[in-house]
Amino acid sequence: MILINLLPHRAEKRKRKKIAFFVGVAAAAAAGLLAVGLWFGVVQQLTAAQQERNDYLGREIKTLEAQIKDIATLKAEIESLKARQKAVEDLQSDRNVPVHLLNELVKQAPEGIYFKSVKQEGQMLSIVGVAQTNERVSEFLRNTNYNSEWLEKPDLVEIKAAGTQTVDRSQKRLFEFSIRVSAKRPQENADAAIAPHAVKKD
Repeated sequence: MILINLLPHRAEKRKRKKIAFFVGVAAAAAAGLLAVGLWFGVVQQLTAAQQERNDYLGREIKTLEAQIKDIATLKAEIESLKARQKAVEDLQSDRNVPVHLLNELVKQAPEGIYFKSVKQEGQMLSIVGVAQTNERVSEFLRNTNYNSEWLEKPDLVEIKAAGTQTVDRSQKRLFEFSIRVSAKRPQENADAAIAPHAVKKD
């Protein structure tokens, strides 16, 4: 017996192909959406991890900034303490300096020179005195410049006639002078004393 298919098989075949096509498209779209979803999730995780690292770095930076401020404050306090310590040491080392300076002035002053006033401002001394001759003033300047351990850099400010003095029934002229001279610090004197010994050792 011969069977004849009278149904439109070509249309049915096209219908099945169309359905298969749409199923494939739907599967591809689903796969694409799944891939996009997975990628979005990974990006979100990476973003969250990076944000967490950024927050951690921000907290650490703030902590370091606070520590840096503390260190700067400590450095300022240390410098202040050093300055105070140096001031105290200078006061302790300088308290005997006036005695040494007066003793040095008497030691370096030649005969025929008399001091009227000695004023100290910092490391500078202003001396006013009277001399019998100009040569005595010159000798005093040389002594303080070359022979003194406590005085240096003498500078003659003024010298002028200041009347007369009776010596052995004769009248001698007097000269009033004004001198500025620098005082050496005790540390400078100590260094000057140590230096020759160091040279001898070499």
